[in-house]
Amino acid sequence: MAILWRMEIRHLASLIAIADHGSFSGAARALGTVQSNVSAHISRLEKDLGVLLVERNGGALTDEGVVVVERARRIIHELEDIEADIHSSDTEIEGETRLGCIGTTGRWLMPLLLPALKKAHPLVRAIIHEGGTSTLIPRVLSGELDAAIVHFPVDDPELVLEPLFSEDLVLLVHAKHRWASLESIAIAELVTEPLLLAPRNTALRRIIDRAAGTQRLAFIPQAEIDGVRLLTSLAFEGFGPAIVPATAIPGWLKGNFVRVAIPELPRRVVGWASRRRPIPNKSTRATLEVTKNVVAKSGDRQPGVTTTLVSPSQSSPTVKA
Repeated sequence: MAILWRMEIRHLASLIAIADHGSFSGAARALGTVQSNVSAHISRLEKDLGVLLVERNGGALTDEGVVVVERARRIIHELEDIEADIHSSDTEIEGETRLGCIGTTGRWLMPLLLPALKKAHPLVRAIIHEGGTSTLIPRVLSGELDAAIVHFPVDDPELVLEPLFSEDLVLLVHAKHRWASLESIAIAELVTEPLLLAPRNTALRRIIDRAAGTQRLAFIPQAEIDGVRLLTSLAFEGFGPAIVPATAIPGWLKGNFVRVAIPELPRRVVGWASRRRPIPNKSTRATLEVTKNVVAKSGDRQPGVTTTLVSPSQSSPTVKA
């Protein structure tokens, strides 16, 4: 406990700045101070903790330094959130929200959400991070992100989950492919040819494998692509047929491709994930409410999207898969 009280925020801030800028001199410039001050802060922090945090010959963090930086970021974020919440009222919310979002959803949602958030809460600053569900969830759990819009199911007791909408999973094929003339296709037909698929450890792949497994069938991967946008791009180029979410193919996009319905596949559910403790700051909670309003107003206008969630197991704010 004595070490905890001796630590100062400026010491942690110096370590974070070194991590972000790669050197003592870069950290000093970012913090608006001199290099000797940064060096003194790091030395004091290392003395208090009894470990080396930064390699002096190059400015790289040691393994211990990486651990301390991760926790230091959380501390700084929490202090910023406390200050912002104190200065916010119920009607005028001020502060920062760090929001992750999967790319397919972000492409249609963010152009609607950001102006709506600015109008409803002009003092809220949204910082958006794009990524896949498998990369965004750990960042929420670590406190690096305040919340994320991700693909369900997600199973973690430390998270509060709120479904936003569901969307069709479709087959995307080049216009010259033999399936391009079909309006819909059965899983039994899909398993006769290699497909571009998401990796086995992803929620999307688990959904489609489970649907095939109920018929004692299995998909044949032509390639496994971790990234829906890349998966979609490869299908656009004719590299092979791909199973993708409907929002991966914007309604305005034209080209030599065809969408084919797969009636036997369930829709995928997209929702909001945030930590149970500590509760999100006021800015993040306000952003969730604006997000729900935008989705309710505009979600059904997106091809393949419905705001009527079809899976009862996803209807609770604390979903478990």
